[in-house]
Amino acid sequence: MTIELQILGSLLRALADEMGAVLVRSAFSANIKERRDCSTALFDERGRMVAQAEHIPVHLGAMPDAVAAVIAHEPQLGQVWAVNDPYTGGTHLPDITLVSRTKAGFAVTRAHHADVGGREPGSMPADSHTLEEEGVVIPPTLLTDDVIAQLVARMRNPDERRGDLRAQLAANRIAEQRVAELCERRGHDRVVAAMDELYAYSERAMRAGIARLPDGRYEAADVLEAIDSELELHVTVTITGDAVAIDFAGTSLQHDGNLNCPLSVARSACFYVVRVLVDPEVPASGGAFAPVTVTAPVGSLVNARAPAAVAAGNVETSSRIVDVVMSAFGKAIDVPAQGQGTMNNVTLGNGRFTYYETIGGGQGACPDADGPSGVHVAMSNTLSTPVEALELQYPLRVERYGLRRGSGGAGRHHGGDGVFRELRVLEDCRLSIISERRTHAPRGERGGSPGAAGRNLLNGEPLPAKVTLDLAAGDVVTIETPGGGGWGS
Repeated sequence: MTIELQILGSLLRALADEMGAVLVRSAFSANIKERRDCSTALFDERGRMVAQAEHIPVHLGAMPDAVAAVIAHEPQLGQVWAVNDPYTGGTHLPDITLVSRTKAGFAVTRAHHADVGGREPGSMPADSHTLEEEGVVIPPTLLTDDVIAQLVARMRNPDERRGDLRAQLAANRIAEQRVAELCERRGHDRVVAAMDELYAYSERAMRAGIARLPDGRYEAADVLEAIDSELELHVTVTITGDAVAIDFAGTSLQHDGNLNCPLSVARSACFYVVRVLVDPEVPASGGAFAPVTVTAPVGSLVNARAPAAVAAGNVETSSRIVDVVMSAFGKAIDVPAQGQGTMNNVTLGNGRFTYYETIGGGQGACPDADGPSGVHVAMSNTLSTPVEALELQYPLRVERYGLRRGSGGAGRHHGGDGVFRELRVLEDCRLSIISERRTHAPRGERGGSPGAAGRNLLNGEPLPAKVTLDLAAGDVVTIETPGGGGWGS
């Protein structure tokens, strides 16, 4: 890699980081400005990702499908397009993606909005059956002031929704400005050539890493805890030379709940695993994913078809995909023990407010180190909402928040501990919890013990892993998150 390419690559990555900073600092909702549940990236003129900020893995791997959906509408300079349709490049409905043209490609922002309509505050019902129940579906749409007004009118807290959309717009606009400046300073053709080489360099580096893995066919299976049944994920990982094929044949069919996900989400989870195991230092561009092929039967849980509900697929099914693909690779190389395997989604709201958070837990131990405690792992990578910010902005009080000591699995290296988080609601509202690993605990690796399973409680009484119900002022919701598995006996 030449010095000039390194400089241009650093400039492009810094630009993606600046987009993220603008989005976070301009946002209205705690979900974006505090938890940083958002992602930013730059794409070339062919719709290939060339630079991304290190944000949310499940967002970033799915972004190319959203960009491709917008490119089909021939977007022009100055235009910004919005999309959240999971079957047209989205993930789940709260994740709204904005795509705009730059002088050398496209700028993309994706943010999880605290509400996008639907039948439940926060747009994350635990028991939805169709996409329509989960909120406003946005196919690729040219975003204008009138369109923004029409969209937020169908969502709760429209002023906050408008503010978060404008924060995304600001991030897209700063990208357009910076790319134009870069093209003027360095020359358009040179910037485009640098994008091409960054993509190619990442692909070469990833292929070299894959080539060091043992060829073979490796299988694994795991389950998801649906409301009234268990759903199986089955994966076959085939390593051949410098390429990896990941196939989900044998996975359960899409179901009448919301653990379904589009193939773009399954790809994101697979790309994350390969990058972590092969070479986490490879520059974060689409080239790093080029050697990885992901297939799944149409109409299966991980390649669902409309109008299947998907609210939990993006958060919980993606987490289990990471676990099962990691387990398959574990037949060939050493891998970490399973982490908490859930995002512990909690949504609270009524007609006046909506609040959404994910809660960290224990990460699995590695072959050479204990697992970290109380972190957002794998597909999440967000922060926790600070207690002060939560209590200042919402009618909620944090009664307790701390590490769940001893919940990590034992072993030569211990799994990380989960956390407990106890929230008292100060006015009547609705609660939705979407969680996993309440029945099946995170597994240890190479003889290590499993971590503790998670628990959900209302006023001290057990709640299911997935539930939507009414709360009265004074009720206390407690989430105890899973610990990570241990590694080695």
